[in-house]
Parts: sequence; structure tokens; C-alpha cells
Amino acid sequence: MLGCVIHGQGDLRVDELPVPSPGPGQALVAVRYGGVCGSDLHYWRHGGVGDFRLREPMVLGHEVVGTVVSYGDWASGPVPGTAVAVHPATACGVCPECVDGRANVCRDTRYLGSAARTPHVQGGFAAQVVVPAGQLRTLPAGLDLQRAALAEPLSVALHAVRRAGAVADRHVLVTGAGPIGCLVVAAAKAAGAARVTVTDLLPRALSYAVSAGADAVVRADDPADPAWPREVDVAIEASGVAAGLDTCLRLVRRGGVVVQLGMLPPGQSPFAGNLVVSREIELRGAFRFDGEFDDAIALLAVESSFDGLVSAVVPVREAESAFALAADRSKSCKVLLDFAS
Repeated sequence: MLGCVIHGQGDLRVDELPVPSPGPGQALVAVRYGGVCGSDLHYWRHGGVGDFRLREPMVLGHEVVGTVVSYGDWASGPVPGTAVAVHPATACGVCPECVDGRANVCRDTRYLGSAARTPHVQGGFAAQVVVPAGQLRTLPAGLDLQRAALAEPLSVALHAVRRAGAVADRHVLVTGAGPIGCLVVAAAKAAGAARVTVTDLLPRALSYAVSAGADAVVRADDPADPAWPREVDVAIEASGVAAGLDTCLRLVRRGGVVVQLGMLPPGQSPFAGNLVVSREIELRGAFRFDGEFDDAIALLAVESSFDGLVSAVVPVREAESAFALAADRSKSCKVLLDFAS
């Protein structure tokens, strides 16, 4: 079977891999689609994500959907042939964070396609993968598999919006109109936001934000753009650059909330810290998700506007061209790999 394996910085290969067998408590899943994530691109371009560096070849991917093939001993779940999404995280369940109900920041989690530990946790970009049976989620009848492949990044967006607190009837600013930023727009609107304004440097990215439900879009490099709001109630930084955080801090109202969702570059990042003090701004982080995965699947099942965010579906044999397309935000939003073609 074919798998998408990163061997080092710039060294992405489609390798022939052995078909795995599920062990005790595990399920074997035939993967149909896998979404190319920003972290996958970081492993490809830079050989790592933040402090997590590649030390061995690793199957990439953590945004995967497919069908159940079989189970190992003492495992059960949806019957073989059932369409499923795979929750990519396996939390330890015993650390203080897990006990406190915050499994998304578990200090000993295993996440598909991650070099955070050695041996690395192999990912889901393969024709068939073995995962803990408890990580399978049955997809609602009629939910298209391509749309369902957005479940993982939508979960990230839902978690960020929930970290912001109540957004109903409020004005929300989102800096960065990449795939996650666009899904934050959709999540905020689903949570009842009265108005969502999105900033980005690229017109194509802003057009995707509009399709996701943005009420106004702003060129981040045009201070004269009349669409700039005077102030907002909540700001969610999804670009992963210090300038985006600065924009959020300067535009959020006094006593407002800023959520840092985008992963900033390693090391120190300058920000307008005095505004956090003088305006009593609440600055919160948002990392991954937990129970939001089930909520994301439910939302995808009833909302078709997400379909416009899937900009390309590429056969796995052409993985490198798919990664190049996903890395070019002037041409794409979410790119899917197809493991059945």
C-alpha cells in the first residue's frame, strides 16, 4: 500500500508500506481522504514543527476519514464498512491536565503524525492505518467524506471560539484567513457572532473567508481600508505571526478577549504587553481540541458551506504537488489527498 512519508527537510516520498494488522484494542481503517495541515507543511519545508524535529522517517497526516476494515483482540466499534473519522489524539488519561478535563493539553499525549516523541507517532497518510478503536467516530448518514475530512481542523476552530467565551451577538475579529482562520469564521458564526471581520494579506484567502461566512474582509497591509473596525469584542489570532497578535490587541475593546490560536515562531515574539495591562485585555491560548471533535462532525453534517473550503483533491501518488499547492495560499485553502486513486 502507498503512504506519504517525510524523510527529512524537503524530502517527501510516496513509499510502498506494509499493510498493518490491528493489535489488541486497535482498529484497522481504510483511509479515503487526508487533509494537508500546516504542521504537515512545516515538517516538509523545515524538518520540524517548533521544537519537534524529525529524527526518523514518519508517515504524515492527522486529518483522516475512511471506512472500518477490522479490529484486533478486545476491540469493538462501528461495524466493518462503516464510514468514520479518526480523532488523532490519544491522551494519557492520568496526568493533572487529563484529570482536570483538559485532555487537549495532556503532557503525555500521542498525536498522529507527530515528532513530539521518539519513536515518532506515525500518521494517517496511508492507504490503511491502525488506530486505537476508541478514536473512531461514526459519520452521520449522508455526510460526504470530503467534507468530513474537515472535522479535525474544524475542531481546532471550535475550541478556539470556546476559549473566547460568549461570542453570541458580538463582533469577532479573525486575523489570518488560512484554512484554520476560515473555519474559525464558520465556528464563530455558528456560535451566534453578530459580525465577523477577517484580515489577511492575500485576496484569494479573503475570498475563502467570505465563503465561510465573513461579514467583512480587510487587507492587512492597507491601513486605509474602510472595512477596518474601530474596535471588536473578541479577537482570534489565526495567522501565527506577531503582527497579527498586535492587531488583535490594538483593536479589541477594553476588557475584551484575545485568543492566540496560530502557532507563533519558536523563541520570543514581541507584543504590545502594556495594552494587556492598561486595557485589562484577557489573552488566552488555544491548543488543539478534545470533545469538540464530535461537535465538528455534527456541524459538518448539517452545514454545506464548508464545501467551498476544499480547493483541491489530489491522488496520493502526486503528494508533493499537493503539498506545494497547499503551501501556496494564493491558490488554495484546504487540499485533500485521495488514497483511493
